[in-house]
Formats: sequence, structure tokens, C-alpha cells
Amino acid sequence: MRITRTSRYRAKNQNDKSQRNLSAMSSAAVNGSHVLVYPIPRSGHVIPLLDLTHRLLTRGLTVTVLVTQNEVPLLQPLISTHSSSSLKPLVVPVPEIPLSTPFSPIEAMKAMRDHHEPALIQWFKSQQATVTPPVVAIISDFMLEWTHDLAGRVGVKRIVFSPSGACDRSFSFALWKDPPKKDDPNDNDDSSPMSFPNLPNSPIYPWWQLPPFHRNGKEGDPSWERWRNINLADRASWGFVFNTFAGLESRDLEHLKRELGHDRVWAVGPLLPDRSSNDSVFNRGGTSSLPHQQVMAWLDSREDNSVVYVCFGSRVTLTSAQVEVLTAALEQSRVQFIFCAREPREKNGREDSGAVSEGFEDRVRDRGLVIRGWAPQLAILSHRAVGAFLTHCGWNSVLEGLAAGAVMLTWPMGADQYTNAKLVVEQAGAGVPVGEGTRTIPDPAELARLLVRSLEGSNGTERVRAREISRAAMEAVAQEGSSDKDLDELVNRLNELSR
Repeated sequence: MRITRTSRYRAKNQNDKSQRNLSAMSSAAVNGSHVLVYPIPRSGHVIPLLDLTHRLLTRGLTVTVLVTQNEVPLLQPLISTHSSSSLKPLVVPVPEIPLSTPFSPIEAMKAMRDHHEPALIQWFKSQQATVTPPVVAIISDFMLEWTHDLAGRVGVKRIVFSPSGACDRSFSFALWKDPPKKDDPNDNDDSSPMSFPNLPNSPIYPWWQLPPFHRNGKEGDPSWERWRNINLADRASWGFVFNTFAGLESRDLEHLKRELGHDRVWAVGPLLPDRSSNDSVFNRGGTSSLPHQQVMAWLDSREDNSVVYVCFGSRVTLTSAQVEVLTAALEQSRVQFIFCAREPREKNGREDSGAVSEGFEDRVRDRGLVIRGWAPQLAILSHRAVGAFLTHCGWNSVLEGLAAGAVMLTWPMGADQYTNAKLVVEQAGAGVPVGEGTRTIPDPAELARLLVRSLEGSNGTERVRAREISRAAMEAVAQEGSSDKDLDELVNRLNELSR
């Protein structure tokens, strides 16, 4: 079986670059600084930060990675690749999070601090005397705002890692700096337009797409206070690292530098696994319910750019009505597709989670493949047969789709996804909107039409732009590309801290 075609987003001169990185690792290991990497235990946050960890290690840094027991399996590719003298896992207990319906990220983050902060303070005290080289910086997820104060207490720098794009961070900062208000506070029209004239491209959002803490919260509310503290701590941190690239978000990156008042903003993406390791591609973040050999063999039998990949990420659960419309559109359109369908379960207090109807798979067996649960998304998107991607617009999915050169069919569901969809459709010009929000139920005939359109022709506007952005992504991570240079600059600045 042919495992994969030449990847659409394999960086140019990848072998030369890998050799350069291995040489840098062996020659610089004795001189590199030591950093603590601290992700939050959610796949969309952990995986790109571990990809960054790999790149820091190949450039000679010593990296301690804090993970809970649940994330240890995600570390195995790094452990098998890097020396134990440079990669140091710091395994901590899984926080006991109070049960709540709906799930509360505020309680989850509080539990992480309560459990991890005392252990980290003790670890810093012990490592100052016993660990060489000493830690000079904490690279932590943007939601771990308390690590900014921790860094100050132990005498190191804090660098924010954003698993979202620069456009979303710009939007978030603008919400707090100059929060939009309805002209009439008693107006119940959730579609009232909210403009952000000081942001690049002056985006406009309907009121209902603003974060819940802004729409419904007020000073003193736990959620409002928490997000305000995240904003303040992130702005005050020493530096920012983004999983993005200048060819996609140059205006927002420059805007952030002006907002923050310094140039310690590094775009180092797209952060993707080493293409030389099939395991890191096929098992990225989980194991598929179908053997990856079966998925790849199915794709190998299809023509170039003839398949639509449909996936709404690891956390979005569609309603019964949404699943019914989506499967009806897939059936009516006659397109070839792979549908990653989440198993129905209660999610965030909503019991209406839809299952694929009985008989659907039999009716589309000749042209459709349904994967339940986790799918080898990166391997699927990089296959020559995939031409379009219907996505919820989570940032990792956006980057993987754009880097692969797929036309994006956008259906954002919440959080940063509305901003990401705007970037894809309005700024990048590489996508077409098919829905917005968790309550949207598209017209099946219209959705079927858009599915067909996404695969038609090689010179359509969105496909041309998708190819251009894919090339820009490859160039960014290639040797001397913009992301490659930013990563080198980040490492240089970290090494300066230890001198």
C-alpha cells in the first residue's frame, strides 16, 4: 500500500533542514538554555505546544515539559527522538475538577493552579541548586495566566504560547481595551453589528458571536474576572509565540507588536510533526477507529481533489437535526467524502447529540467513508485525493487545511472559530461559509450545492488562493523562511537570558 503521496505541505529541502537541525542539536546542546513548557491538558492545546517543544530541542535547548499522567502518551514520540539529558518530563497528578453541568473551564483552570502551583514552586527551588542549566523561561498556554506571577516569583521570564491565531488574540485584546456596546442596552436583537475599526481589516461581528463573558458578564463575575486576568497577564508577559506564519497573518502580528510595545512576538508555524515519521502523522493526538491503512487505501483509489473531508474537531457535538441535514447534503451531492462523526453523548449539558442514521453508510458505501471518533486528520488532509475540508474552524484544523491547500467550507461553532472563519473567508479568500453557530441548520440542497462547488475546477478563486497559501506555509517553515527565522530568533533570545 502506498502510505502517502508527497505531502502538499512538506517544506522544501526538508531533508537538508532535518540534517541542519540534527547538527544544531548536537553542537548546541551544551550551550542551550533551559525552558519549562506548560500546556493545558486539552488536545488542541497540548499537541502544537509539543510540536514547538520538538523544534526547541532540535535547536539545542533543554526542555522540561509539565504534563499530567493522561498526556504522557503524547510525549512518547519526543521521548523516542530526543536525549533524556535535553528532554525532561515533569509528570504531575491529574487535577480533581469538581463535576459541573455545563463544564466550567474556570473551575478546571482553578483546579490546575491549586494542584500544580505548589509543586512547581517546590520544583523551581530544588532545580536552582541541582539542575544545569537552570530554567530561564516558562512557555505556557495563554489560559495559564497565573504562570506570569509564578515566573516573577521564581525569577524567570514568561512567554505566552497561543494555540489560536494572531487575529484572535488581537480581537481578544480589543474586547478589553475598547469593549463594544449596544446602542440600546435593552435591545434584544442578537444580530446587532459590532465593529472593531482599530483592528486590521476592521472586522464586524454580530453581537451573538462575542464571547459570553462579554455579552452576559459583568465586573465581579468569576468568568468575567478570570478572562480579564488572562488578558492583563498575557499583555504583561515577556513574549508571545504563535502557531501561525507571516504569509497568513502579517497584519495582525504587526498590530500585536504595536499593542504590546515590543517586538518579542514570534510566528513559528504551521507547527506540524516531522513528516519522516509516519506514526507521528497517523497517530497524531489519538488512534483512529478505522486502521489508517484502510483509510489511506480508500483515498489511494480516488482521483486528485475529488474528496471532501468533514470533521468538526474533538469537542463539537452536532445535534440530531444538524447530522440529518449534513448527511442528507452528502447523499444528495453525490460527492466522495470522509465524514468523521463523533459518537453521540451528552455534551455541555445538551442531550440532543445526533447519530448517523441507520442505512446512511450502506447507501453511500461506494463513495463515502464514515469514521467514528478520532481520525488521522493530518494524513487525510495531506493526501492528494482530498480537495475540500468542511470544518468547525478550530485553529489547528484551519492551519492543517490551509497548509494542505484544501478549499475550506467553514461552519464555526464558538470561541475563536468565528474569528478564524473570517480570516479564511474574508482575508485569505480560501473558503466558503456554510453555517455559523451551534443552532444553525443549513438548507440541505444549498449545502449539497456548496459541497459540489468546492471540488469543481482547478482555477476557482478559492482553490487558487488555497494553493497560494499552501505554498506560503511551505516557504515559511523552510530553511530561511519567515517562521524558521522567527524560531531561530526566539532561541537566540532565550539563550541570551542565560548569559
